Amino acid sequence: MHMSNGAPSIHTTAGKLNELRRRMAKAQAPVGAEATDKIHAAGRMTARERVLALLDEGSFVETDALAKSRSNSYSMAAFKPVGDGVVTGYGTVDGRSVCVFSADATVLNGTVGEVTGEKIVKILDLAIKTGRPLVSILDGQGARLEEGINSLAFYGQIFQRLVKASGLIPQISVVLGKCSGGNVFASALQDFVIMVRGQSEMLVGTPQMIAARSADARSVDATTKDTGEDVGGADVQMEKTGLCHYVADDEEDALTYARELLAYLPSNNRAEAPKQPWVKLPGAPGSHPRPGDLELDSLIPDSDAAPYDMLGIIQRIVDDGEFMQVQAGRAANMLTGFTRIEGRSVAIVANQPQVLAGAIDKAAAEKAARFIRTCDAFNIPVITLVDVPGFLPSLEEERTGAVRSAAKLFYAYGEAVTPRVTVVVRKAFGEAYNAMGSKHLGADINLAWPTAQIAIDDAANSVPYLYRQQLAEAAEKGEDADALAEKFLAEYEAQVINPYVAAERGFVDSVIPPSHTRDEIAIALRLLERKVVPEYPKRHGNIPL
Repeated sequence: MHMSNGAPSIHTTAGKLNELRRRMAKAQAPVGAEATDKIHAAGRMTARERVLALLDEGSFVETDALAKSRSNSYSMAAFKPVGDGVVTGYGTVDGRSVCVFSADATVLNGTVGEVTGEKIVKILDLAIKTGRPLVSILDGQGARLEEGINSLAFYGQIFQRLVKASGLIPQISVVLGKCSGGNVFASALQDFVIMVRGQSEMLVGTPQMIAARSADARSVDATTKDTGEDVGGADVQMEKTGLCHYVADDEEDALTYARELLAYLPSNNRAEAPKQPWVKLPGAPGSHPRPGDLELDSLIPDSDAAPYDMLGIIQRIVDDGEFMQVQAGRAANMLTGFTRIEGRSVAIVANQPQVLAGAIDKAAAEKAARFIRTCDAFNIPVITLVDVPGFLPSLEEERTGAVRSAAKLFYAYGEAVTPRVTVVVRKAFGEAYNAMGSKHLGADINLAWPTAQIAIDDAANSVPYLYRQQLAEAAEKGEDADALAEKFLAEYEAQVINPYVAAERGFVDSVIPPSHTRDEIAIALRLLERKVVPEYPKRHGNIPL
């Protein structure tokens, strides 16, 4: 039995299958092929293509593909695209299951309505109860004006699910368009935010709203194409606000970074991160040196004031020299990122002497604190490499909340229960010594190189204060006060600024040759695999946000 157009009758099994194929084909391009062509002409992918690019080939299982809006308000009665503006489902990345949703900006500018919200909430609930990472691909504006309070209600439910999932499953937000309203809050609530330079924007309001409601409308030119980029573009959200964790060159780069992040993260807080095969060599530390290990023995300059690249140390102590930075474009005086040691996923937090001499400012403290808390939530060991002259002293820092920002770093290290190994490679002065994963804040294994300098302050600042009376008396007697100061400097450096004072008191567990660092860390991590920390009966701490 066939219909007049030659298609099987809807009353037959063949006809019913044909109707399903027709509806599913409509879901592939909800607003027509012309909209898809425009997206491709702009060098971008459709919402569905982004999902397929993220996931392993052939692994995507879509959910609620045929959902449609139930609203009849305003223009919605006549315009009900299949899927209602979001693609949801699950699949695999490197063979590991993940849940995903991808906003479709061609449908009502990517706004979220009641059915859109229902689809997203369903996939979030699925990710939570199955313990699967979530990747959200965002593009478009926030609440759907045509659907009023229903839209806001579902945004609230989305936010609540994202908070519930925080620390339970990894959450990665890939922002691939001009986002505002609820979409930016949904992104900011997740663990990692990825944006594309020149394409992604994150704004509470649209550029037009910002311009219209500004005290001086001329301060924002809503007619220029780069307004949103200037106010909430990828580089702004990286360098100025710290909201962004990676600035990609294009969509493919953004999705590749998301895949690479997932390779270092466990599926949930009860699982282990993926491990790579690695041959563990027997013997004591330093018994199987590589060329890179031996190079560490001469890497630190003889002059305390001379900078060097901390990345050179990192690359020599990790597997294959690979280090995936997180927030590389923000606070370059603090390095954060993922790597592997003996095939195991670990995190690195390190001062960078090439920038501000490695001093900790507001941005660096917040960058490290956020990263440490993320790693602690998923039991990823934190390796801290220390060369810090102190917290950055400046009037601007003080006035804009340096104390509160520094407190976040103390809190993150003090709260963390994940395995922690700290290596002091050179300077560790003042409270910055404490802040950078000290034994006193609960680090498990603390090591120091012979070049380590652990003290309240360096000799140049300490000697004039400690010996002020002797130096003043020498000057009054007409003696060579400068020569005496040099003598005191030498004594201070020999007696105070060295790792052995700390070692004598147990504040560092071992002073080691730099060439043994890789082995010492690897052996420590083997020990800490079975680390157990008792829990205290409290709801939660109160981090100085």
